[in-house]
Parts: sequence; C-alpha cells; structure tokens
Amino acid sequence: MSARLDLVVATVDDSVPGTRSLTLVAPGGGRLPSYTPGSHLVIDVPAGEGRARRGANAYSLTGESIDPQHYAVSVLRCAPAAEGGTAAGGSAWVHGLAVGDRVTATPPRSAFAPVHRATRHLLVSAGIGITPLLSHLRSHVRWGRDVELVHVCRDGRGAHVDELAQLAGDRVTVLHDRADLAADLAVRLADQPLGTHLYTCGPPGFMDAVVATATDLGWPASRVHLEPFGVEALDPGEPFTVGLGGEVVEVPSGTSLLEALEDAGRVVPNLCRQGVCGECRVPVAAGSSPVLHRDLFLSDDERARGDVVMACVSRALPAADGRAHLEVAL
Repeated sequence: MSARLDLVVATVDDSVPGTRSLTLVAPGGGRLPSYTPGSHLVIDVPAGEGRARRGANAYSLTGESIDPQHYAVSVLRCAPAAEGGTAAGGSAWVHGLAVGDRVTATPPRSAFAPVHRATRHLLVSAGIGITPLLSHLRSHVRWGRDVELVHVCRDGRGAHVDELAQLAGDRVTVLHDRADLAADLAVRLADQPLGTHLYTCGPPGFMDAVVATATDLGWPASRVHLEPFGVEALDPGEPFTVGLGGEVVEVPSGTSLLEALEDAGRVVPNLCRQGVCGECRVPVAAGSSPVLHRDLFLSDDERARGDVVMACVSRALPAADGRAHLEVAL
C-alpha cells in the first residue's frame, strides 16, 4: 500500500450551496509536501453509512502548491450512487466532516500538469471543474505566464468565483449560461496565438463540446488537455483478453480488467476503483499488447515501460496483429 499522510480538518466552508471547501493540515503543524499544479489528493473513505466498502476519492487541490502549510479541496455533494458507490458516498462523507476530524490520504499526484513550453494557457471549466484549473491559474499568475480562464457555473453556486477575480482580474471570464459559453468559445478558440494550450475540466458532455469546438477550429490534439471527473467519465472501451498463466479470460466492453479478474477468482488488492489510489497495480508480462493507461496514478516513465497496468480503469490496445491481449502475473 502507498504511503499515507495523516491530516486534520482545520477549516470547513459551506458558503457555496452544495459545495464544501476544506483545509487540511498536518497534525503537528508545519509544511506539507509541495505538488504540481493540477494535482489531486486521494483521501481514504471509510466503509459505512451507505458505502459498501472502504474506498478513496481524488479531489483536486486548489491552494498554494509550493511549500504549502495546508491542503485545500472543494467537494460537490453528489447524489447517492447506486449500490453504495464510493464517488457519491465519498462526497457525503466529506460533507459530514468537522473541524478537528482526522483523515488519511496519499501524497498529491498529477496527471493534468501545465505544459511549461506553452506560450499561452487557456483554461476552460464548468461547475466544480474549476478546482484543478484554479491551481493552474494560481501558478501562472505567480510566474507571470500568459493565461486566461473562462468558467461557467450556476449563478450563486459557483465555487471560488470571488477568488478567481481577486487572483487574475480581467483575465477571468465567468458566465452563467452554457449557450453564452458556446458563443464565447467559438470566438475565443478561433483567435489564439500559436503555441497556446487548452485545458478543460467539467462534466463529460461539457468537455466533449469544448474539444469538439477546438477540433473543428483546427486545434491539434497535442495542445488540448482534459481532466475527467473519474471513472464514470471514461468510455466503455473495446473488448480484449487477459492471460492468467495458461487460462484466457474475456474482458468485454464496459467491464474492467479488475472485474474480469475478480470474476475469474483472482484476488487483486484494490481501494478506489477509479484509477487514482494505485492499489490495483498488476504486472504485465512480455508478449502483451500495448496498454491504454487511463489511470491518474502511474508516472509517465512507468507508463512508457508498459510493464504494469492499473486494473480498475486501464485496458489493452490492439497490437500489430490486431489482437488486444494482456498477459498478467498474479
């Protein structure tokens, strides 16, 4: 199991309806590990109160990333999930925390870092999707980079809206209507200097619309970066097979490798089932197809080696012979 941080809830802010903002500190005070803008904190969620199992949820860090004295997260209260899923159960648990409560978490990790070679950074968010982009904006302002942010939220229910204006002034545009955003983006995305990178976070349909607009206007995929909310934002994927020491198991579209392994009677340690905690790491043996990594845990170097897979979210890609197959060592 990955190393854990012990943290204490220092403040609770419920001023935005439906969203709870927390600051978390080390029990004895002092500095916490620095992190890359766009990082998330994976907080352990205990079982109970509608949650069938203990789990973990990833929440984007919104505060200062360099030598921080506290970690700050903002969590939207989700509707109850079917069968006690940890995403909704985790948000309900966070909304029940009080000052002085203790939590454990893995150190911050990022799969949504700013591209520092970019000449300009265009940030586009919706709703609680503002959280990873707030840390981007904070970093760009600190280092004097060229940045602008467009955010859409319901009037009166926008987390961090006042903070955005204080941080970056007229470089921030806040809208309250999706149609207004669509019109704004059609103009804004058509008139960006060469070398601009686009970053977007929000509900899947929103991000699909942003990416579609950028694609229609000729943006290369290499300059468009997405931060999905979690496993529910992933597509079902193509079917593939997995080899288990001579036994071959089918992994249909919509079924995770982790679920297929469990159905085959294999025990795989797991916690979050969302690609963020790193518990379900499975070794991949030689002769396997390329891996479609969809987790938020492995580093770029680990992904490039192709010798491990996070079984809860990642899949096999077709090899040169057209076959999609993973050989795993359990």
